[in-house]
Amino acid sequence: MANKFIADRVEPSAAGANAAQRSPAKARPAGSPPADIPRAPAKKQAGVSRRDLIGGLAKSAGIACLAAVALDQYVRSARAIDATALRPPGAIDEEQFLSACVRCGLCVRACPYDTLKLATMGDPAPLGTPYFIAREASCLMCPDVPCARVCPTGALDRNIPDIRHANMGISVLVDHETCLNYKGMHCSICHRVCPIRNEAITLEKQTIKGRQMLIPTVHSNKCTGCGTCEKHCVLEEAAIRVLPRPLGQGKSGRNSAGRPITGHGGLRRDI
Repeated sequence: MANKFIADRVEPSAAGANAAQRSPAKARPAGSPPADIPRAPAKKQAGVSRRDLIGGLAKSAGIACLAAVALDQYVRSARAIDATALRPPGAIDEEQFLSACVRCGLCVRACPYDTLKLATMGDPAPLGTPYFIAREASCLMCPDVPCARVCPTGALDRNIPDIRHANMGISVLVDHETCLNYKGMHCSICHRVCPIRNEAITLEKQTIKGRQMLIPTVHSNKCTGCGTCEKHCVLEEAAIRVLPRPLGQGKSGRNSAGRPITGHGGLRRDI
């Protein structure tokens, strides 16, 4: 019995020795799949065909053309100012103003009454330029003209003598049919609120349909275009408006787009 017990214990030792004599298995790198799991075949990278390349280039070119057209239209519209948008006091000629203004906003910050605004997308003035709309907020005509004094480029004349030399626009009585004074009532609010009363706007006696009326009359050599009259007009739509001077004031001379005349000054009837 003792010999059999010893033999049984010796047999596992022999098996262990035989296992040690076999070559050891190579260590598997960390993260690699087990050797017995079949690997999926590698996918071939799809190449870009010539047709796809040409199509992509054509699409890019089309998008670039549309963007260029849109940009051109935006630039054209951005250089136009709506009739309701007025420039700050001391603004030079509009074309020169657009070239000189650097859109810094100093004049807007200098305005003590928050009348001025910088134009954003969709506003009635070129993007980034200062303007105001008289019906919303008129210029209160600061004697020292602080907005013009801080302009760094001369787009606003820093040497403007005083506010009376401001040329923001000109008041125009655009609707006689709704003006209460033309209806025989004594409104005259535009005359009463004018900061240069009895100079820029006066009340003139006129006989209309046999009735004596006092009609507001604007004097272009005195009006600064501050917009106070338009802002305070009692009608839902103001009968008096402040317009940029080239639009609101006529100019003497012959109309270049009018009918041509003969050498004797008469109109040609054969046209």
